[in-house]
Amino acid sequence: MSDEDDTQLEEGEEEEDQEPVECKLTEHMCGDSLALLCKIGNGLSHAYVKMDLHGKSLTDISIISAFVHVRYLDLSDNKLDSLSPLSSLTHLLTLKADNNRLTSAALPQMPYLQRASFQNNNITTTEGISHPLLEVLNLNNNQIAEAKFDVEALRKLSVLEIRGNQLTSTAGLGLPKLQRLYLGENMITQICDLDKCIALKILHLRGNGETTNQLETLDGFSKNMVALQYLNLRGTKISALKPEIKKIKCLPMLRGLILKDTPVAKEEEYRIEVIMNIRNLERLDKDIFTDEERQEAQELYRQREEEGKLSENNPEGAMFLD
Repeated sequence: MSDEDDTQLEEGEEEEDQEPVECKLTEHMCGDSLALLCKIGNGLSHAYVKMDLHGKSLTDISIISAFVHVRYLDLSDNKLDSLSPLSSLTHLLTLKADNNRLTSAALPQMPYLQRASFQNNNITTTEGISHPLLEVLNLNNNQIAEAKFDVEALRKLSVLEIRGNQLTSTAGLGLPKLQRLYLGENMITQICDLDKCIALKILHLRGNGETTNQLETLDGFSKNMVALQYLNLRGTKISALKPEIKKIKCLPMLRGLILKDTPVAKEEEYRIEVIMNIRNLERLDKDIFTDEERQEAQELYRQREEEGKLSENNPEGAMFLD
């Protein structure tokens, strides 16, 4: 590398380390960003309720507190480190604040907020997210190490995306109305509290096969999870097929299972072993079970059942197979 390249690299690193140039939101910018004229209050007045301020390098949005009628707000791709000026925007329905410099998503309780996205920030905590009508929450690619959600306040939350964080377990994620939970690319080694997720239909726990979501066991699944239909464990460290697959037999609605890129996926008769234990399963690694596979699993089950009975009658003459 030349001296000139070294100099350019050093200059680039210095620029990244520098504080962002201050850029305040102005009335003119607000006016240009407003759209969607709607009735407000008693229906006799009107106001613009949609504000799009994405990609403006903003560092200060203090003036936004005056726009109390805004319902749809996009603050993505700026340089914000605080959302405190939004406290007066109590009519918000949707909020996008992706790709900023936020360390917290905390806001005063927003009585009508239904969708919120804070992906690609520096958020370290889930505290302060307590909006009673919130249905969809995106916290992907932050630095959250522990989930501390207000279960009572988030009684409507049905979709939670929290991929690419630093969670080591599922503790604190027992939200009873949750239907879809995306936890891929974390550091999860333990499943717990999910027995409270009685409405959960989709659960993603995908790892990358190396450093993320290094689950080795499937302890923590419960018969209370009566709605779970799809479970993605791709790239985790599940290595003992027979004992671990039995731990998810309790899931009555499970129809799709992903175990691709795990140690167990390399085992002989892997697909047959899975369908023999989970009879209602329709797909494994996205491939539908064939009639031939189901027949083979049935025959293997009968064979093991017979060998088990023989073992009970003559323990020394045969070995019981699980």
